[in-house]
Amino acid sequence: MQTSKLKFLDQRYLPRWAVFLLDIFICIVSFVLMFLILDGTPLKFHKAWPTPLRALFLISINVFFFYALRTYAGIVRHSTFTDVFKVASSSFLTAITAILFNYIFFVFTGQKIFLTTGILLYMFFSFTFMLFFRIAVKEAYQYLKAFNDGKLKKRVLILGMDDQTISLGKALTTESNLPYKLVGFITENQISNNLKILNKPVFSVPITTTSNEFTELLAQYNLDGVLIVSESLTIKEKNQIVEACLANKVEIFNVPLVEHWNRKEDIQTQIKPIQIEDLLERSPIAMDSELIKNDLCNKTILVTGGAGSIGSEIVRQLTSFCPKKIVILDNAESALHEMELYMNRNHSGLNFTVMLADIRNKERMEMLFAKYEFDIVYHAAAYKHVPLIEKNPHEAVYVNIRGTIILADLSVKYRIDKFVMVSTDKAVNPTNVMGASKRAAEMYVQSLQDHINTNTRFITTRFGNVLGSNGSVIPHFRKQIAEGGPVTVTHKDIIRYFMTISEACQLVLQAGTMGNGGEIYVFDMGKPIKILDMAERMIRLSGLKPYEDIDIEITGLRPGEKLYEELLNDTSTSLPTYHPKIMVSKVPTLDYVEITIKIKEIVALSEYGKRKEIVKKLKELIPEFLSNNSEYEILDVAQKHV
Repeated sequence: MQTSKLKFLDQRYLPRWAVFLLDIFICIVSFVLMFLILDGTPLKFHKAWPTPLRALFLISINVFFFYALRTYAGIVRHSTFTDVFKVASSSFLTAITAILFNYIFFVFTGQKIFLTTGILLYMFFSFTFMLFFRIAVKEAYQYLKAFNDGKLKKRVLILGMDDQTISLGKALTTESNLPYKLVGFITENQISNNLKILNKPVFSVPITTTSNEFTELLAQYNLDGVLIVSESLTIKEKNQIVEACLANKVEIFNVPLVEHWNRKEDIQTQIKPIQIEDLLERSPIAMDSELIKNDLCNKTILVTGGAGSIGSEIVRQLTSFCPKKIVILDNAESALHEMELYMNRNHSGLNFTVMLADIRNKERMEMLFAKYEFDIVYHAAAYKHVPLIEKNPHEAVYVNIRGTIILADLSVKYRIDKFVMVSTDKAVNPTNVMGASKRAAEMYVQSLQDHINTNTRFITTRFGNVLGSNGSVIPHFRKQIAEGGPVTVTHKDIIRYFMTISEACQLVLQAGTMGNGGEIYVFDMGKPIKILDMAERMIRLSGLKPYEDIDIEITGLRPGEKLYEELLNDTSTSLPTYHPKIMVSKVPTLDYVEITIKIKEIVALSEYGKRKEIVKKLKELIPEFLSNNSEYEILDVAQKHV
């Protein structure tokens, strides 16, 4: 029964020929009814034409106006005033035409064909029945659609009673195509039991994992989910509500503030299942937008790695600060093409250029520096995947070290005002080649700042894992859950710092305005998160049970991976800045000549792909580099015995 109703509702519209024939049938019925009514009255029909001929003539006139006015062209279930007006016009014009013909016939023959009363009665019946037919179809369709939608839609409550939640409630009740049916509002405040908003009840119930009232409410109204306006709640409150909903197997949907909705998108796209990113205990970051704008406005800016996770977000944020020109450089062809499409679609009025190039190509880089006369360089291009780089240390040297040296030296040569390098927390007491390569790049940039008298200010920014970046753990877990598991965690005790891409890039731009040159800026990453806890929670947010529906496997630490990341090494001191989320790290700077000699040796070894020799030289350059769970640990043992 349900399936047949759905098939009926899925029909695009009643064919036009069917509407046309139904209207003709209504005209026949109207004539018969008119004839039966008048036949029982003292009024006598004229005998000039037989009744069947009179009926054929009158209905033919009506059919002509159906065709002329295209009364059958509209979709019946979506009939509007225009459609009704066409039907009324056809009936009225039929009556006028029949009356005029009746009197013309009388002038020439002295006889009449129709009773005027009959024509008017026919007009009344035909219009009334055709109008009723359209209203009946429209109302029946709306009723069946509402009935089926009620069966298929998720029954939801909205948390809270304020302007934001009421606006959300209005959207749910007025947009019939949304897959949600608003049952009511829920609040933890004490209110009258009879209070209603938008004619929906308001329930005053504590939302906790131990609240029987909340559990009973969900069961009584057969509820499927709770909608929350995320910005109106603290992270702690949000987590409490999520735990209560998960305990009762109810979905939680996240909705942005109404003023932040993207008006180009359907309302449905604004309402999304809550994600693990929404529940991480992070305080919002405040940017000094005016200071950043003064620093970047009317500047020509190069962003290396501009199609990657960090680089592309830096580009997106730069668009708000009226740069003179942005050059987006990357060697990933497909990603760069997607970035160009995005910029053309969203920032077509901005002066930007995408460049497919490799930072290892010194001649190509020099050509770009000479051509565009950059004011600022944001250097985000890097190899970052720890296990892959551990197997290919020569590539880390080429890109992360040599590529940075090429860009830094060109920045000095072409008197770039500012060079902002994106580094990583893995550069602190590195345990893998990737972290060591980034630390070597930091050391070169710092020493270069002190070695020569230059106008270029070299600024390094260092932060931890970025949520949602390419290859990061959350998209990886999400994919594993979608595939039915298992979710793989390398160690039960492993922890990581996390920051959203947007937050990280905001702080990169902010730190870029601070530096005098040579500083390493460290970001406050908040509290570290246990990866196993994150995996378990992501499974529960997907409506599944960890270890039952989706298994979690402990696979062991990967080569070069450590249990926890650090933002400062043991010999560092951190000093606060005017921004509460940014600290400056005072890392000892080594001699430029010494660093340059050692790096040249490392680069030379990389040309021959001598992995262990490369890593050995890196360890000589960076004494705190101690390999972990790696084939290079033997080098640390050897050094201890030297």
